[in-house]
Amino acid sequence: MDGISAEFPPNGVPERPLMIFFRAIFEWQLQIRQPLLTMRLIIICDVRAVAFMSSPEFAVQALYSTHHGWLNAWLRARLGNAADAADLAQDTFVRLLQRTERLELKAPRAFLRTIARGLVIDHWRREEIERAYLETIAHLPEAETPSAESRALVIELLESIARMLEGLKPKVRQAFLLAQCEGLSHKQIAEQMNVSLRSVERYVADALYHCYVLRYES
Repeated sequence: MDGISAEFPPNGVPERPLMIFFRAIFEWQLQIRQPLLTMRLIIICDVRAVAFMSSPEFAVQALYSTHHGWLNAWLRARLGNAADAADLAQDTFVRLLQRTERLELKAPRAFLRTIARGLVIDHWRREEIERAYLETIAHLPEAETPSAESRALVIELLESIARMLEGLKPKVRQAFLLAQCEGLSHKQIAEQMNVSLRSVERYVADALYHCYVLRYES
């Protein structure tokens, strides 16, 4: 050789001094950058972990881990059905996930019980509506019996109507049902309810407005 020693890598091909120099620089940079890259990844992961822990999803997950068993037992005691209790327990936590505000609960079980109680009421109402509807169509001729899909749609519609009427005051609801379901005139309703004609008009108007707001808010 000409006085400059050449290194032989495993493949047996000698490397020129300039190539050796650049390879050494590259390996040195890797040794420096690797810890920095690792540290950066750790920081990114830590930031994301902190963000997740402060998110509503983490709060709901923590509630689920701590209170799901208790809530499921509470629902099962009221419904008497393990499958329905499991469904409503899941629905309770789904409702929590749909909330946009941050959960800061001092009494988490009382809060969960309030949501679950509303779901139980909805469940019972649906059962009652379904039972009444099925009893009604049971007397129809077989050719006029609606399909399972049609029955499900009708029950869902009846349940929506029931939810709308549930928020009405008793006299408002009575006047509305007499007008819409029995076809009575406002004068006939006033006589039956022993109120003024103007009161009936106000009751019916209030009911229609209530249903309109619920329909378009949802």
